[in-house]
Amino acid sequence: MTATAQRAAPRRTRRQAPRRRAGTIALNTVVGLVLAAGAVGLQTFALSGDDMDLPLTYTGAKGQDVNAGRFSVRVQKILTAKTVKTLGRTVPTEQIFLVVEAQATVPKEPVHLAQPILLAADGKRYTATDKVDKTQTLANPWVQPGWWTTGRFVFEVPPSALPGAQAVFQLPINGLYSEPLPPEAQIDLGIDDAAAKQLDSAPQDVFDMGEKK
Repeated sequence: MTATAQRAAPRRTRRQAPRRRAGTIALNTVVGLVLAAGAVGLQTFALSGDDMDLPLTYTGAKGQDVNAGRFSVRVQKILTAKTVKTLGRTVPTEQIFLVVEAQATVPKEPVHLAQPILLAADGKRYTATDKVDKTQTLANPWVQPGWWTTGRFVFEVPPSALPGAQAVFQLPINGLYSEPLPPEAQIDLGIDDAAAKQLDSAPQDVFDMGEKK
């Protein structure tokens, strides 16, 4: 009996060995699939260097407080003008001046705002006019925590850019440091076709940037 038992044991071992190898192979296969799926997931959700430079956009409408994280901004009023008086001189335009009156605040760290962009409905982007000195705009003062700082920005655009226009507010670009996913506030100015016609047909003759807000 003893000899029979000794001979049986190796046979049981040989029969069990393939099952253990199969189990190991199956486990390794599952682990491999999980790791492969994880790698695909990481590739799917990973952001490239170019993606990290894209802004994180917060949207809203005229009159709303748009919180972009590091700063909040709201557009209070818009108007148009034929000419703008700035630092003692009056500058004209062959198009139209769009004046955007806005307020900004921050939760903690004081910041400057950059000159904003006007985004037209057709995708064209217009920078704030260089005919108005930056020191007379909301880009000049430090925006402090605890209260709203009021100021204006001026765009020089064709009347066709008014319907559906949005103002895009950002922080200044640091040449030494590229902030990942920089915040921006994109605000619909509420200019429909009727409002655009009104703004185009009845602009102020002169808008004084030094006028008390």
